[in-house]
Amino acid sequence: MSEHAIEFLRGWIGEKVHCHSHARIENQAETLAKECAAKAAEVGIPLEDIQEEVGDIQELIASRLEEAAEADEHQQPSSKAAE
Repeated sequence: MSEHAIEFLRGWIGEKVHCHSHARIENQAETLAKECAAKAAEVGIPLEDIQEEVGDIQELIASRLEEAAEADEHQQPSSKAAE
């Protein structure tokens, strides 16, 4: 995969993937994967280039959403204790 495609994907995920409840992760991942594919096409990066490197982008985004949700769950008790 080209360095341009890798940079695009990292930046896009960092900008778009934020913490959501576990129940909504699959729906959110599907929506974000479609947005990512469309934006990549706009900037001239074929989806195939991204998928060649990372596989299914929906699965990757779902994984990042789950990580963000878990991190948020771990931060909430400590932030409430500090109040």
